[in-house]
Amino acid sequence: MRFYQVEPTLENYWRGVILFGRNAATYKFALAQALYDIQQQKPGSDLILLADLAQPFSQHLCRHLQQAPKQGTAGRSRFLDACQQFNRGEIGQDRLTELTVRLGFANVLDAFHIVNRAEIATRFFVDERKSHGSIRLTENFYQLGERPQYHSLALETEARWRLVEQAWAQGISRQLIGVEYDEQTRMLFSQLNARRVNITSCRDALNGYQKGRCFYCDTPVSLRSGDQNLADVDHVIPWAIRDKVPNIDGVWNLVLACRNCNRGSAGKLALAPPKWAMERLRQRNDYIIDSHLPLHETLSRQTGATASARLHFLQRAWNTAIETLIHIWQRPAPRGEETL
Repeated sequence: MRFYQVEPTLENYWRGVILFGRNAATYKFALAQALYDIQQQKPGSDLILLADLAQPFSQHLCRHLQQAPKQGTAGRSRFLDACQQFNRGEIGQDRLTELTVRLGFANVLDAFHIVNRAEIATRFFVDERKSHGSIRLTENFYQLGERPQYHSLALETEARWRLVEQAWAQGISRQLIGVEYDEQTRMLFSQLNARRVNITSCRDALNGYQKGRCFYCDTPVSLRSGDQNLADVDHVIPWAIRDKVPNIDGVWNLVLACRNCNRGSAGKLALAPPKWAMERLRQRNDYIIDSHLPLHETLSRQTGATASARLHFLQRAWNTAIETLIHIWQRPAPRGEETL
C-alpha cells in the first residue's frame, strides 16, 4: 500500500497494521497495547510466553469492555465472556489468564501482520506457539521502541480502538457519519439520539494518517500534553468562512500542524491554503477512506462516495476560500511532499 511503500519505516509498517488491517474484533488493538506494555516490562527479552502476554492482553480488553460491551462483530465469544466474568468478579486473574492462553490468541497472532489480504514486509514478532508456547519479538519491534514517535503509537492505537467501538455501538457507522470536532476539548464526538458522545482525541485519531508530522512542513509533532511540539488541530479551509463551506468542522478538513505553521508570525492563520496543500489533503483523506471503519463512511458522506466526487468537493471548497479570503498562504510545499 502507498501509505508505507513510499516511506517504508518501521513506524509506518506498524501504523499500516493498526490503521489498515481488517478486524472482526478488537483483539488486534489489545495485542498492540499488550506488546507496548511487554516492551516496557521486559526490555531485551525477545521470547514472550503466552502466559505472560495473556495478562496485559486480557486486561486491556477487560478495561474496554467496561465502557463498550461490543468488541467484535461475531454474535458470541467464549473469550470475551470470560473477560466479562472477570469484570463481574466471578473469576480471578489466574483463571482469566488460563482462558486467554487457550481462547484469546486463536486468530489474532495469525492475522496481525495481514494488511490488504497480504502480509506486510516487516514482521514485529514470530509465532512460536507450537514449539515454545510463545511469540518471539523481532529486532524490528525493539528498533521501533527506540524511535522518537514510539510514544505516540499507543495513543494512536487507543484512538483507533475507540472509534471502532463507537462505530459498532452505533450500527457500523450509519450514525457515526455525524462525527464532529469540539474546538475546546480537542475531541471528536457524535450525536447519539439527543446525547453528545465524546469518542476520542482528535489529535490521537489523526496523527497516524500524517505519520507523526506537521501537515504543512513535515516536522515531527507530539501528542503529549505540555510538550513544546504539541500538535495544533488546524482547519485547512479556514474556520473563518464556516458559513460558506459545508461541514467545515468535519474530519475531512482537520489536520495536525506545528505551532509555527498554524499560528506563527509567518503561519497560515486565516489565509487560504496553497494548492499543494489541497492535493495533500486529498491524499490524507484517501488514507482515511482506505482504512475502512470507522471514518470511511464519515468522509464519504461529507465529501463524496467516489474519488472524483471528493476531488470536486475539495476544488469547490478551495475556490470558495480564494474568492472569499483573497490571499493565499505563500508556504512552499515540503520537500518530502510525496511521502505523505
